[in-house]
Amino acid sequence: MITLWILGILVLLLVWLCLTRVGARVTLSGGSTVVDVKFGLFRFRVFPGKKKSKPSKEETTEKPEKPKEKKEKQPLPKPTLTDIRDAVRTLWPPLKRALNRTRRGIRIHPLTVILILGGADDPAAAAEQYGYLQAAIWTGMPVLEKVLDTPEPSIHTDIDFDAPKPLIEGTLGVTARIGTLLGVGLGIAIPALRWFLRFRKKAKEKPPAPQPAA
Repeated sequence: MITLWILGILVLLLVWLCLTRVGARVTLSGGSTVVDVKFGLFRFRVFPGKKKSKPSKEETTEKPEKPKEKKEKQPLPKPTLTDIRDAVRTLWPPLKRALNRTRRGIRIHPLTVILILGGADDPAAAAEQYGYLQAAIWTGMPVLEKVLDTPEPSIHTDIDFDAPKPLIEGTLGVTARIGTLLGVGLGIAIPALRWFLRFRKKAKEKPPAPQPAA
């Protein structure tokens, strides 16, 4: 009898956890970034963190500890544009199927983005990037709106040929139930693992970069 009670409580806890809504909101404004995380009814600010207090004089006079010897690990090479395209071709079909099964269970709100490209250094390159950006937005947003709940998205893009750097401002919020995220994760776990193993094997087969002569 006690075992059944324990199993019942565990099942209720699992159901409650899967139905709990989690999310994050990122706000970019004036060169600063603010990240808030939501778990159920609770909200936490994770960035920027709290400022650390200055160490006291006694702490600063302590002898520094000897650094521990660390084993050198070969860093994973950065994926090239070809690798990124291969990842999109491999992961997008299973990801789309997983998102379709959630029936728009992932909500993106708010979605307010202002992106102004800087074209002072290279106006031709900025104009080309602007064309690619517009094509990506007009092609990708209708697809995302079919599989994600995105009420009233607002994306504004432009070029400032007098600015040397791009300007990005806006707010992006994403929320979903934990069960929905687990379902999507399980749907793309195996394809993602296969792509990663293929990418890692390809990186190992590449000849090492020649070292500069001393």
